[in-house]
Amino acid sequence: MGYVIKLVVAVAVLGLIGLSGYAYLADLAPVPVEMKLPVVLHGE
Repeated sequence: MGYVIKLVVAVAVLGLIGLSGYAYLADLAPVPVEMKLPVVLHGE
């Protein structure tokens, strides 16, 4: 039973290390792009 607990803790620690590494190294920022859209206003 102790082996299973150690295995679960080890997998959890490795998962946290992997998640923090991904969050630190991943560049998920979008590339800014200028967009111009014509707008037609029908005023009275």
